[in-house]
Amino acid sequence: MTSEDGVPPRGRLARTARLAALPAAYAGRTALGIGRRLGGRPAEVVAAQVQQRTAEQLFAVLGQLKGGAMKVGQAMSAMEAALPDQLVGPYREALVRLQEAAPAMPPDMVHRELGASFGADWRRLFRDFDDRPAAAASVGQVHRATWSEGTPVAVKVQYPGAGEALVADLGGLQTLTPIVQAAAPGLDARQLFAELRDRLVEEVDYAREAEAQTAFAEAYRDDPDIAVPDVLAVEGRVLVTRWVDGTPLSRVIAGGTRADRDHAGQLLVRLLASAPARARRLHGDPHPGNFRLLPDGRLAVLDFGATEALPHGWPHRLGPLLAAGRDGDATALHRTAASAGLLRPDQVGAPALQALLDPYLQPLRSPTYHFTRTWLQEQTRRASDPFSAASRTQRRLTVPPRHLLLQRVASGLVGVLCSLGATVAVDAEVRPWLPGYDTPSGVRS
Repeated sequence: MTSEDGVPPRGRLARTARLAALPAAYAGRTALGIGRRLGGRPAEVVAAQVQQRTAEQLFAVLGQLKGGAMKVGQAMSAMEAALPDQLVGPYREALVRLQEAAPAMPPDMVHRELGASFGADWRRLFRDFDDRPAAAASVGQVHRATWSEGTPVAVKVQYPGAGEALVADLGGLQTLTPIVQAAAPGLDARQLFAELRDRLVEEVDYAREAEAQTAFAEAYRDDPDIAVPDVLAVEGRVLVTRWVDGTPLSRVIAGGTRADRDHAGQLLVRLLASAPARARRLHGDPHPGNFRLLPDGRLAVLDFGATEALPHGWPHRLGPLLAAGRDGDATALHRTAASAGLLRPDQVGAPALQALLDPYLQPLRSPTYHFTRTWLQEQTRRASDPFSAASRTQRRLTVPPRHLLLQRVASGLVGVLCSLGATVAVDAEVRPWLPGYDTPSGVRS
């Protein structure tokens, strides 16, 4: 069965075949492009056509498969600022489209899912229900409706077979490794897939998502800067929350004023820095489709499918680690990283570690920092050059699996900040929330 009816193909063979078609089709288009060049067409024109068609197919296949495949596309779109324009510019629009859009389920299928979760008389819960999806994500799509007592609500309905699709993706996603590595060479594609594999299954559990969203809503209730819609109901494969109007962050990135882009960037950093202390959870999915800038200036957070419980707040060594890097104290940085299990001291020396991390610590060393695509592209080139000192050091680090989500969130957030071109007071946002960060590294025992 095709996914034109909104159902993600469930069988592993069917899904793997579609994923495998991406690199195969890319190779075919490249071969055809070589032929056209031999026929006299300019190389840059042929290359642009090949990349544009591959981008279109990437969106179509990842969007139709949904599940883990679409999640990879969304993770890549959060890092689109790292993609060199001259190489993968055509991919940008296709990847960003995955943040908020995908082929939709037809209305009758949506109705069946609502009936399966709320019962045959599900319509009594709503004054009205819009069959047209307002947004689509990796495991579900969102419809606008009005709750029975008049509250505007967002109704997230899970795609039939989303769980089975995720299982099928676990192996099939590996076929995308060459394309992901080519599009974003600074990412470790294998590590990305392994971490996504562990997280994706959790996103099918809407009860778990509702619990996380409620924790965030309580932590940020009446907050002047962050807005989290309340959960009104969760049953089976349907989650109902308050509706939030606002400007999608992707539009702020594309055409927002500098003031709006700076403001959005500041609030994104504020959310990341404060959530482990306030909500005892880490928001694990910083791609732009999950955020809205509200008319009153608050940042609305919409999706909590990927979160990590941090009952004790931030890891206790993170503050001292960042403070040592901020202060240029290579010895303290090395000692703290080793004690956290991030490296073996006999394999990575203090100067090498300082040289690797120094560019990423620049935002902590001044009152404000201006994030740019150029800066991120430069760091991507540096990290992806297999012969560079930075790459050699990076390969010798031993990041524990429990820190992979934090690493992905941090890199995704930086990618979004660079897409925004935001100027942000990172140091001031971090200080109140990370124990040990506010103390100069030189005075620690």
